[in-house]
Amino acid sequence: MEQHAIPVGDVHVERCLPGRPHAGRVLAAIQAHADDIPLYCAGTVAKLIDEGYTAYLIQTTNDEKCGPTHSSGDTILRNEREVEELGRALGFSDVFFLGYRNHLMDEASPIELRLRFIFLFRALKVDTVFTFNPWGHGEENPDHWMTAQAVEAACWMAGMNKDYPEHRAGGITPHGVRDKYYWVVRPGQPYNRVVDISPYIEKRIDALRVNTTQGPAGSGGSRLRARLAQQGLRLPALGDDDETADREYIRLFCSTAARQLGQEYGLDYAEPFLYVPPGGSVYGFAGSDEIERYIAGHAVPIR
Repeated sequence: MEQHAIPVGDVHVERCLPGRPHAGRVLAAIQAHADDIPLYCAGTVAKLIDEGYTAYLIQTTNDEKCGPTHSSGDTILRNEREVEELGRALGFSDVFFLGYRNHLMDEASPIELRLRFIFLFRALKVDTVFTFNPWGHGEENPDHWMTAQAVEAACWMAGMNKDYPEHRAGGITPHGVRDKYYWVVRPGQPYNRVVDISPYIEKRIDALRVNTTQGPAGSGGSRLRARLAQQGLRLPALGDDDETADREYIRLFCSTAARQLGQEYGLDYAEPFLYVPPGGSVYGFAGSDEIERYIAGHAVPIR
């Protein structure tokens, strides 16, 4: 997980900015399962929303296999309700469920999945995405790499005017994604950006707290408190009620990697990403801004 991430190049520390410098920009956080955003980017998403981003949550699977009951239908419903609650907790403007079968996304059409992302990126005017690293080392879950690879392709194809031109009939025009924050999920995966989430640690705890169906964090504190009470014991740090116990359990036992990473960079808490900036995958060509600067400094009148 995060504590085994590998820094690459000059790691940039992204700090909190005053005001709303990102007003008018749009982000999409794209997860396969209900616990992905809480684990990998909740603090950063909360920070960027606070700084002006409009945010959308997209979930690719139905989470049918991730829950404590034998009923797949009950598991799907529980996870869906918790993802809706996650959206409210972090301030997402809307939540989209794509409904692919859990652990079976590699049976789905990658072309269909890519097209659905292209439609959403265009319709929502997405500028920034958060998701799994499409080239992530050691990824074993097909839901993760299917999601990541479809997102990666859709990011640039959404900006091409000859891909799915029929979208224009609905008033949906090309719009390419500008930058990407790829998560660190498996040991050995790289990062080049560390985001200071110290002011947003409570939001991260909020996000983990609502994930009770498939995550050990959500209700871990209240379960531990009950177990200790049966033994005639208590942990003062867990407080005197279940809600406090759950939140403090997350702070104590589910925030270790964020705390350790933060300390490495002089922060209280941090989240790591492989950040791909605008134009990060082009072939070394000058951007339009660079071209205009060159013109301004070198153009001469025609004689």
